[in-house]
Amino acid sequence: MIPADVFYAGLSKVVAAAAGFITDPSGRVLLVKPNYRDHWGWPGGHVDEGESPDVACAREVLEELGLEPPVGRLLVVHWVPPIDDRPLPLVHFLFDCGTVVDGNSVVLQAEELEGYGFFTAEEAGSIMPSYLARRLTAAQDARASNTTVYIGSFA
Repeated sequence: MIPADVFYAGLSKVVAAAAGFITDPSGRVLLVKPNYRDHWGWPGGHVDEGESPDVACAREVLEELGLEPPVGRLLVVHWVPPIDDRPLPLVHFLFDCGTVVDGNSVVLQAEELEGYGFFTAEEAGSIMPSYLARRLTAAQDARASNTTVYIGSFA
């Protein structure tokens, strides 16, 4: 019999991340521009040890934007293979965090973020990699159809 510590040490590892899908009343998605990355993305981040993805989403949205929207249902689960300097695959959970009526309530976390804005899918496609634009479209579709979408690839 294999000891549990040996068994678990031999399993493959993945990184988990969670983010909030927030829109304005016209349906434009709220995106943030990290100061450590060339592209825009959702407010969110890595899931801490012992934390569930929905709790991580709430924590990250509060830390990055000063907002406490309800973390709603899961819209998208995206499996992203290793890319750039990340040697492990990523499982990304994108939750529906509703609508923000007024973007003036955002308090941007200056240590990590240099900007935020509300974007249409077309606008967002020009400021994020194609795999993130695919996640955005999937999230819009999932919200509209009251479903959850799984994206099982990078492209």
